[in-house]
Amino acid sequence: MKILLTGAAGFIGMHTALRLLDRGDVVVGVDNLNDYYDVSLKEARLARLQAHSRFSFRRLSVEDREAMAAVFLQEQPQRVIHLAAQAGVRYSLTNPHAYIDANLQGFINILEGCRHNEVEHLAYASSSSVYGGNTALPFSEHQNVDHPVSLYAATKKANELMAHTYSHLFQLPTTGLRFFTVYGPWGRPDMALFLFTRAMLAGRPIDIFNNGQMVRDFTYIDDIVEGIIRVIDKPAVPSDSFDAVQPDPSTSNAPYRVFNIGNSQPTPLMEYIHALEQATGIEANKNFLPMQPGDVAATSADTSELDAWIGFKPNTSVRVGVRRFVEWYRKHYNTQ
Repeated sequence: MKILLTGAAGFIGMHTALRLLDRGDVVVGVDNLNDYYDVSLKEARLARLQAHSRFSFRRLSVEDREAMAAVFLQEQPQRVIHLAAQAGVRYSLTNPHAYIDANLQGFINILEGCRHNEVEHLAYASSSSVYGGNTALPFSEHQNVDHPVSLYAATKKANELMAHTYSHLFQLPTTGLRFFTVYGPWGRPDMALFLFTRAMLAGRPIDIFNNGQMVRDFTYIDDIVEGIIRVIDKPAVPSDSFDAVQPDPSTSNAPYRVFNIGNSQPTPLMEYIHALEQATGIEANKNFLPMQPGDVAATSADTSELDAWIGFKPNTSVRVGVRRFVEWYRKHYNTQ
């Protein structure tokens, strides 16, 4: 297939593109290589993709309406994997317009491109952050997600609503994937594992928020990619069980689905740090701090719906995943 993949120079985007290329697909990558974090890391990811003859790249922003329309028209992708977004909860507190531009304007450009070019299926990145203030664990797609606690979360919930509208009006199959704390080699420098590893190897203390009383459903990158690949291969269809009198948020009479994709093994943050200490052979100097605005104390994914749909459940242990990240970090940055 020819697949348009946005956010191709991103963490999840690069890994997904490599898997698609390895199985023989043609991949058209889109990314603007912005400076939200280290551009050289994005360029290094992109270089891995550009070694493949079936990969082509367009440097542009998804919020550029004319440029995105031109890409769709020229490339005529069969399916689209939309991973480009302005990420990060804390950044949204000080740079809200970046989220409106990339996550809302950008998403409508993707939807319009799919609508007008007969795209067979759109799979897009949502986030566990849509569960917001919900404290009923594990999080389920059947639960209400109307109480976001960050603008980032609100834009991801908006993406799901926008996708449903296009699925309903234009019969465009769409599938949203609510990612749960993705980590692994080539990960983002603003994420905890990267920050912790860099600080520990440099002999600096690590900042631990909410005094360490955090729980996360850490999900290894290979498991995320496996889920994305299986989902893009199985376009959403209307649900026979949808009841318009008592509508279930996880189903629809349109070709629309949303799925959690997480490890279903919620891990206390201190246990995660211990796995990192074992992988590095360094005991962290810990700086305990209060909870940050927009953050949540715990996440946990119920992935039974995803498993029923594609026959896959993430299963990489934190110990294994953290060790693989540290091995990559030391090699990539040539540090011990």
